Parts: sequence; C-alpha cells; structure tokens
Amino acid sequence: MHKQSTEKHYMNRSGWLRAGVLGANDGILSTASIIIGVAAASSTRDPVLLAGVAGLVAGALSMAAGEYVSVSSQTDVEKSDLAREKQELIDTPQEELIELAKIYEGRGLTTETALEVARQLTAHNALEAHARDELGIHEMTEAKPLQAALSSGVAFTVGGFLPVVVAFLAPLNGMEYIQYAFAILFLAVLGIVAARAGGSNPLKAVLRITFWGTLAMGLTALIGYMFQVNLA
Repeated sequence: MHKQSTEKHYMNRSGWLRAGVLGANDGILSTASIIIGVAAASSTRDPVLLAGVAGLVAGALSMAAGEYVSVSSQTDVEKSDLAREKQELIDTPQEELIELAKIYEGRGLTTETALEVARQLTAHNALEAHARDELGIHEMTEAKPLQAALSSGVAFTVGGFLPVVVAFLAPLNGMEYIQYAFAILFLAVLGIVAARAGGSNPLKAVLRITFWGTLAMGLTALIGYMFQVNLA
C-alpha cells in the first residue's frame, strides 16, 4: 500500500492562477486608471461612468481573446514538437534513447545509470519521457487555451467591476483620490490572495502590485489634468 503524499505543491495551479491574477489585476488597474483620467478632466459623472463601463467591457473581451490566441499559439508549438518527437522515435529510436540518457547524465547520473533509466522510461512511455525531459512539456503546465481565456475574461470583469462601483457611489469631488485609494486596496487584497494561492510571499506580492498600480494610475491622472488645463 502506497503512502499518500502530504506535500503541498502549487505548480498544478500555475495556468489558471497566472491568467486569473493577470486578468483581475488588469481589470482593477485599467478600469481605475481610465476612470481617474476621465474624472481628472471632467466636471460631471456621466463621462466617468461611461468610460469606466466601456473600458471594462472592452478590456474583458480583449483580455479573453488575447489570452486564447496566445495560449493557442503555445499549444500549437507543443503539438508540433510532440509530433516531430513521435516521428523521430519511429525513425531513429536508438539515437533518441542515447539523447534521453545524455539528459539524465547531465543531471548527475552516471553513464550506466542514465542509460538504464532511459531504457526503462522508454519502455514505459517513450513519448512521455521525451516530452517531459527533453521538451519540458508536462501535464501540469500544459497550455489550456479555453481555460486561460475564461479565467482571464472573468477575472478582468470581476476586477474591473470594483472601480466602476466606486465611480458610481463616490462623490465626484475628489473622485481621483478615492479611486486611487480603493484601487490600491483592491490590488493589495488581490496580491495577498494570489500569494496564498501560489504559496509565495504575500508582502512581496503586495509591494510589487501596488507599486506598479500607483505608477500607472498616477500617469493617467497626470494626463487627465493636462487635458483639463488645455481645455481651460
């Protein structure tokens, strides 16, 4: 009877976690930045809300489509490499066995042990062994276009919805500062959640995400103020 592993690993979350965090981060930051920029140049609420909602919808669709295309391209490359490797295993099996053994030897095994490991793994599943150890393709990190697109699109929508709510409820006077404060709060919470889900340092994640968020929103507000001055 095999002992059940109690070790906790996070690599199996890397695909959806990356897409989800990226989508939510962009949703908060992009939408808040748009609202801050328009609020800095506007004296009424309607343009601010319109810009926020338009940015939310466009950003969510763009994020989902971009993620799908990007990850699909990665999937195409992986499939092409696997097909090529499969054919090489048929055409030159001995050369592929030696190539696999050299990989294990380079990782610290003796020549004899590396060759024996390569033989056994080739007998078990040659393509799987080459995919994992030669090409770096593993089931846990395999590209999943639809999952990445849905994760990014939904996460962007959730993230972008928060600044729109703030824009709807907050007073117009000082909207830029209120948006900034809430956006930094949202980003900090996102950083903590992402760090805990990925098993990394929460403080480092919060500092990283809030620094770049502050920079982006500050530059957008500056553009809005400059536009307002030019109109005046």
